Amino acid sequence: MRIYEFSAKTIDGDEQSLADFQNNVLLIVNTASECGFTPQLEGLQKLYDNYRKQGFTVLGFPCNQFNQQDPGSDDDISAFCQQNYGVTFPMFSKIDVKGNNAHPLFTYLTEQAKGMVTKQIKWNFTKFLIDQHGNVVNRFAPQTKPEKLRTDIERLLPTDKKLS
Repeated sequence: MRIYEFSAKTIDGDEQSLADFQNNVLLIVNTASECGFTPQLEGLQKLYDNYRKQGFTVLGFPCNQFNQQDPGSDDDISAFCQQNYGVTFPMFSKIDVKGNNAHPLFTYLTEQAKGMVTKQIKWNFTKFLIDQHGNVVNRFAPQTKPEKLRTDIERLLPTDKKLS
């Protein structure tokens, strides 16, 4: 099984297959609008801006499971992300990333890349790096700032698409 077999509802309410992102390097992140790590949205947008023409995409999945730090509606979250951080990368509808109601994508991701102590996601802004073939390559802790992922992302981009 690869991530391309999953789909999720976009923040605008449309069902989207992750197969639409095939051949892209992906960074899948569970986000929150009222978290101490929320300013990472700016860094995630910069990564997207810098590498999207080379086949890189950030996918944001809002989650309200950690101290209710994303309580708004999908419309509220979308407006907040765009107005405060200029987010243009794909955002999805709010989901659970752990527990009995966890979205199957995140169940899969945590099975493929376990955390330091447990496979369960422990907080907002856990990041999963996916290669262009749909394989989970790495998992990064919430504290890992997006700019620290540049080398890992560049390593996965096709050689003919890298900037000189």
